[in-house]
Amino acid sequence: MRCFLPLLLVITTLLVAAPTYAADKANFSNLTLAKAQELLKSGDTRLTDLVDYYLSRIDKYDANGNKINSVAELNPALKQQIALIQTKLDDKKPLGTLFGAIVLLKDNIDAKGMVNSAGSWLMREHKPKQDAFVVSRLIAEDALILGKANLSEWANFRSSKSSSGWSSLYGQTLNPHDPTRSPCGSSAGSGAAIAADFALLAVGTETDGSVTCPAAVNGIVGIKPTLGLLSRSGIIPIAHSQDTAGPMTRTVTDAVIMLEAMMGEDPMDDAALAPISLSQHLKLGGLKGKRIGVMRNMMGYHPELDQVFNQQLAVFEKAGAIIVDNADIETKGKWGDAEYTVLLAEFKADLNQYLTQSKAPLKSLEDAIAKNIEFSPRTMPVFAQEIFIAAQAAPNLNEKAYLDALANSKLLTGVQGIDATLAKHNVDFLIAPTTAPGWKIDHINGDNYMGSAGSASAVSGYPHITVPMGKVQHMPVNISFVGAKLSEVVLVQAAYEFEQLTQARVSPKL
Repeated sequence: MRCFLPLLLVITTLLVAAPTYAADKANFSNLTLAKAQELLKSGDTRLTDLVDYYLSRIDKYDANGNKINSVAELNPALKQQIALIQTKLDDKKPLGTLFGAIVLLKDNIDAKGMVNSAGSWLMREHKPKQDAFVVSRLIAEDALILGKANLSEWANFRSSKSSSGWSSLYGQTLNPHDPTRSPCGSSAGSGAAIAADFALLAVGTETDGSVTCPAAVNGIVGIKPTLGLLSRSGIIPIAHSQDTAGPMTRTVTDAVIMLEAMMGEDPMDDAALAPISLSQHLKLGGLKGKRIGVMRNMMGYHPELDQVFNQQLAVFEKAGAIIVDNADIETKGKWGDAEYTVLLAEFKADLNQYLTQSKAPLKSLEDAIAKNIEFSPRTMPVFAQEIFIAAQAAPNLNEKAYLDALANSKLLTGVQGIDATLAKHNVDFLIAPTTAPGWKIDHINGDNYMGSAGSASAVSGYPHITVPMGKVQHMPVNISFVGAKLSEVVLVQAAYEFEQLTQARVSPKL
């Protein structure tokens, strides 16, 4: 469904005709940020070498070969960005924390010179005039923006029968571990691209599971931070009370450094929180003496997944942690209706505001509904738009139905949910399997979604980190670390030590 020719032409153009440097391209496989920076500082590796490595892999496996279809667009200003950063390196000028980081942005994040479509064919000509706040922070820290990643259209908020990773503009993203299986969503391209080594880092966004699920299903690290730590301005929204960007990387260290770099108090975002410092907590010893609650009622939907998780509990105990079993969130299952009411109401209001302020080709949600009908063979060949229609009929943000739903959803997931569970069992944080291994892509029935550990964190606005913990047959599976509001320090310590002790991430064989 995707036309590859334009992307291939761009790749061919951007493969820079440059001198051959001493760096061995094989050494670029699954780089960390620290290793990339070491190679660049040595002078033996040029930034063009790193970029060419990723462009070559995108050409070989994303646009051809396995046709993972995770990269939607390459940055037309790539050569200029490379020249600016390489000049800093050559002149030994001060560099930002993310120099050498080659980054993909989910295609619902504004970036100058590139389309921001939310995956919709109707938005194919929408080019924002300025960068989203998080993108400006990345560039300020000398990250190189490689391009845009495909996503589930409208961040998986158009139809209950959607197929994660499918968009009417770019088609279906595949899971690099098994191209017949889903990459989950909505940050499908971000997750698949990082797992497949098409970039060093990626930015995803989450309303409920859209960073953590594709991170888990593709076997990488994802962080959904506390609501407000990352600005929401310049990101096509679903719901302001839950939306956040988040880093998607191959290591906890890279995710934390990227998260820190994107933080900043944005005057355009009224939920903005002051930045917090996390990278100094990337050290061993953080698990010793910690009381860890196991959320058993967030499990039970996949026996092999539970088996992998149960085997990993010994890792925590060996590190000196105390496992507290059956630390269940007792309000599970009670917030779904309230959350859905909130999402519908906020989507209508927030999307209308974004479309108006951004001067996008669509003027409103109502306009999008009408044009999806008008161009339905192009925009709705796989699934419909019943969520759009429900959102258009949703209450306004000053109506009691919405205000009551918002208060109840926050209460049931926060104070009476995560907070109450932590207090009742006297634990520092909670763990469970993140979600089931990737299911078969199905354009008839939609996603076969079994369950996850992340909804309470998403609705409450509390942090959630997901880290690889092993495999179920040939598919990667992850473990979730869930905590109270602004408990990132505790979660980072735990996630980092677990990662270092297990080294459980597996690379796909493309």
